[in-house]
Amino acid sequence: MPEDPMRTVTAFVGVRRLASGPLNDVALAAKERAAEEGDPILIFDDRSGAVIDLDLRGTEADITARFAELATAGDATSTVESRPDPDGAPRSRGRPKLGVIAREVTLLPRQWEWLASQPGGASQALRRLVDEARRADGGQTRMKAAREASYRFLSALAGDLPGFEDVIRALFAGDADSFADRMAEWPPDIRDHALKLAALT
Repeated sequence: MPEDPMRTVTAFVGVRRLASGPLNDVALAAKERAAEEGDPILIFDDRSGAVIDLDLRGTEADITARFAELATAGDATSTVESRPDPDGAPRSRGRPKLGVIAREVTLLPRQWEWLASQPGGASQALRRLVDEARRADGGQTRMKAAREASYRFLSALAGDLPGFEDVIRALFAGDADSFADRMAEWPPDIRDHALKLAALT
C-alpha cells in the first residue's frame, strides 16, 4: 500500500523517542540514525499506533524526492466539486471522479429497494446514514480507536516493563489517572507517547 505523505509518525530507538512529525522528516531522521550503531529503530503510525516500514533506501535527497512525489500525487487527487473543466464547461453531475472509494456492500433486496427510493440514490443515502451514525456515536468509536492505537504502541515497546498488564487494564477502562500513574516509573518518552495516542489526557 502506498504511504500517505500527510500522516504523522513517531520513531523510537529503544525506549527513546527519536523524532515525531511528518513522514518525510521522520524518515530523514531515521535514515541518519540508521547509519549509527545501536538499537533498532521502530516507526509508529500516530493514527493507528502500528509499526510501519518506510523505504529508507538511497540518499537523503532520494528519500525527500520519494515523499515529495507522493505528496504531489496526493494534491493532484484533491478536487473541488464546483470547479469547471479546463475548457470552461461546467462540471457534469454525478459521482466525483476522485475522492470516492468504491467498496462492495452486501444488503438484502428490501434494503436495496429502500436505498434506491431515497433522494439522491443509494450512495447518497448510505453517506447520510454513516454521517448520522458518526454524530450519534458521541465519539465512542474515536475513543476506542485511540485506545487501540495506544495498546498497539505499548505492546511493541512496553510489553516487558513492570506493571504492563495493569496499565493496559486502566487504558481500556478509560481510567486516565490510573493509566498515567501506573506508567510513572516507565521511560518518559514511552509514557508520554502512550498518553498522547490514548487521548486520555
